[in-house]
Amino acid sequence: MTSNKRVVVIGAGLAGVRLARRLGELGMPALLIGEEEHRPYNRVLLAEVLAGRYAPEVIALPAPAELVRARVTGIDRERRSLACADGSEIAYDTLVLATGSNPVLPPLRGLFTPDHELPEGVHAFRTMDDCLGLSKAVRPGVRAVVIGGGLLGVSAARALAARGAQVVLAQQSERLMERQLDPDASRLVLRHLRDLGVEVHTECRVRDVRCVGGAVRSVELADGYALDADLVVLACGVHPRTGLAKEAGLAVHKGVLVDDELRTSDPHIRAIGDCVQHGGEVYGLAAPALEQADVLAESLAGKTTARYSGTRSLTRLTLAGDGSLDLAAFGETEALPGDDVVRLTDATRGTYRKVVVRDDRLVGGVLVGELGTVGALARAWEGAEPLPDHGPLLHLLTNDGGS
Repeated sequence: MTSNKRVVVIGAGLAGVRLARRLGELGMPALLIGEEEHRPYNRVLLAEVLAGRYAPEVIALPAPAELVRARVTGIDRERRSLACADGSEIAYDTLVLATGSNPVLPPLRGLFTPDHELPEGVHAFRTMDDCLGLSKAVRPGVRAVVIGGGLLGVSAARALAARGAQVVLAQQSERLMERQLDPDASRLVLRHLRDLGVEVHTECRVRDVRCVGGAVRSVELADGYALDADLVVLACGVHPRTGLAKEAGLAVHKGVLVDDELRTSDPHIRAIGDCVQHGGEVYGLAAPALEQADVLAESLAGKTTARYSGTRSLTRLTLAGDGSLDLAAFGETEALPGDDVVRLTDATRGTYRKVVVRDDRLVGGVLVGELGTVGALARAWEGAEPLPDHGPLLHLLTNDGGS
């Protein structure tokens, strides 16, 4: 591809901004289209803004050279042009979808007003506007219910508690962050939240959102128990934002289907980030999105060896402030029969380290508290090489490997 071809990127999140910056470095400036009125920002750090530890400008991303604020409403693949909500059109030679993901809004009675809006006091937690709306509404003593106990729900509950809210977290499954953590690590996160004054209910399904005069007043659980609420935060996960791709007739399953060159079913359209499904995987994490952006920049610049083969991604969460908590998880954190498992637990300090080894290879691990060894463990896991046969497995958890 030559540098006079026009690359247009829809989406000004982490993936889109990274791609535009990399292309600029390679002498191929791209036009970036973003819907939000805010300067592009690092969505991963929104909880820190909600907690009051960062101002919004602190999490801003480097401004791309060409950024258009518009909402794309359609893709004309034959003409290779985009239709925007303001009536304008944008032509492209190569289009990149970096449309990200939307929050999952659970099927609860009373969740929407007759105008299909969220009632006053009910907030998703996905965008800067969501974050600023919550920040404006939260105050000491306000009663907040967080629905969802995954990574986002835990971060939101902790941030609201830091602002002085009375927080209740309702998690449908039996433990917190069950996708990333094993039961022991989940218990440490539970203890951490309770130490901060967060009331946690697991194995609890929310049934109703009760409103008076268009504003939320309580949340009713499936067993009939009601939680008083001035604020409700929906942290039930995300799903790939694929509407534009579907309407344009691109191949979509859970996400927009792409090959190892991040091509969609249209050779003139590529896709990266949370909206993508590659090799059966929908990642929804920052690390794969950034890696895809780097690979695609090289591919568009004509490097024929640029291929994306998937990301072995490590989940890392740092919760700063009073009673800080660090955790990291990667690979398979639950052992299968025949696996070797090593654990180190310090109940007094609230630290926990565990690795799972199968056929002399590190297949997963989880650390809560002290993360000094995480660099060495991640390298051993990503390399998928046989572990050295000298020294006990305990060495994996006690040697920081210079990280």
